Amino acid sequence: MTDIAIARALVSVSDKTGLVGFARFLTSRGVALLSTGGSAKTLIEAGLAVTEVSAHTGFPEIMDGRVKTLHPKIHGGLLARRDSAEHRAAMSAHGIAPIDLLVSNLYPFEATVASGADEATCIENIDVGGPAMIRAAAKNHDFVAVVTSPADYAAIMEEMAAKQGALGIATRKRLAAAAFARTAAYDAAIASWMARAEPLAPRLVLAGERRQMLRYGENPHQQAAFYATAEQRPGVASARQLQGKELSYNNLNDTDAAYELVAEFQRPAVVIVKHANPCGAALGDDLASAYRRALASDPVSAFGGIVAVNRPLDAATAAAIAELFAEVVIAPAVEPAARALLAAKKNLRVLEAGSLPDPAAPGLGLKTLAGGFLAQSRDNGRIGAGDLKLVTRRAPSAVETADMLFAFAVAKHVKSNAIVYAKGEATVGIGAGQMSRVDSSRIAAWKAKEAGEAAGAKEAPTRGSVVASDAFFPFADGLLAAIEAGATAVIQPGGSMRDGEVIAAANAAGLAMVFTGMRHFRH
Repeated sequence: MTDIAIARALVSVSDKTGLVGFARFLTSRGVALLSTGGSAKTLIEAGLAVTEVSAHTGFPEIMDGRVKTLHPKIHGGLLARRDSAEHRAAMSAHGIAPIDLLVSNLYPFEATVASGADEATCIENIDVGGPAMIRAAAKNHDFVAVVTSPADYAAIMEEMAAKQGALGIATRKRLAAAAFARTAAYDAAIASWMARAEPLAPRLVLAGERRQMLRYGENPHQQAAFYATAEQRPGVASARQLQGKELSYNNLNDTDAAYELVAEFQRPAVVIVKHANPCGAALGDDLASAYRRALASDPVSAFGGIVAVNRPLDAATAAAIAELFAEVVIAPAVEPAARALLAAKKNLRVLEAGSLPDPAAPGLGLKTLAGGFLAQSRDNGRIGAGDLKLVTRRAPSAVETADMLFAFAVAKHVKSNAIVYAKGEATVGIGAGQMSRVDSSRIAAWKAKEAGEAAGAKEAPTRGSVVASDAFFPFADGLLAAIEAGATAVIQPGGSMRDGEVIAAANAAGLAMVFTGMRHFRH
């Protein structure tokens, strides 16, 4: 296919960004303009010559604008093959003029849903004529160019200026691919909204918009990109990067893990994540004190980590973070003084997310498999003091209960098998991702002892701590490792065939143990 000269364009857009300038360029190249409704009004008010679609078709817009472009003179003009004698004869017989360029974007359905509009308003923002025209023009890209985004206007004007008003086949194919992707994403958004009462519908449709091409994926030989979905969840997708190098695949993944965890807590909280696992988490009266305690949990692993806070980042906390080599800092907001302090670390990525995600909100999590993917509801389960079932002779103290609830919330965000030791609402040892739960317990205790010795502690930080397990102890050995480490109270889901054996071991050691009845596997 050769270049096609653009002689007639149909303009029907909801987003009128840059429209007048683009239309003015088209008319300067001798392109005749057809238009509809608000688009026609905008162009006419700008002093441009426009033929309204109703005049072109001889049929008025009806039904509150629901029917205006669904007409043979529109779709015939878009779909006719110019190299077909039969098609040309049909055009001549029915007075159908060719349309060489379609400029169309769709009713703002996604934005309408995101605004919280009522059902009737959302339904009225489901575009019918727009997708029909876009698909028709994209199918016939051998002869028609279709533009669905104002972001493409500049490139089209540049090419038309260079080619005496024509567009090449490579451009038309690129625009057609973008057009089909847009209508597919639009339909996916509608389908998801329509099936919102059944999130795991028989046919699950997904759509994402590429936000960023990444330098590589988890490893340099892998290609990667960051896509944002229609989900309005605060976090890395909504965050504004204030400074620093471009975020990598691993940065984005780890930052998401850190921000989701720090949002679990009401009090000032700091989380430090390394390789998608928290290596330190703590609550405090302020962020600076919480940061110092989170860092003390595992200062070695914190090097090169991700720091997340659940309050506006202040100068005192920023100054403390600046002493560490960190990859990313994310906060709901960054105070000007904190931003000025961190500016000296030019490579540090600083993200301002605007708000915190709701840990209890519903949503979907996906994991790809060969030939498909798994989908599940987000782990939005939360445990309060009233949910705890005492199973030992000794009941936990109020301090132990607070620490257990804190540790169990952290364990929810640690890769299984997960063991978390905590004291004073701060982690002191975390064991993650081991094949054996007893190994996770031993590793957590070992790391705690190592950090304590480095800080000059007289006894292991796990002495007098509580321990949380993301799933039940299948044998007493995991609990015995926690007892050896010095834990005084245990929180775990329960439900093992050997719960009696584990409870007996806890009673023998004088431990308090509670069951939550809720498991938090994370793979």
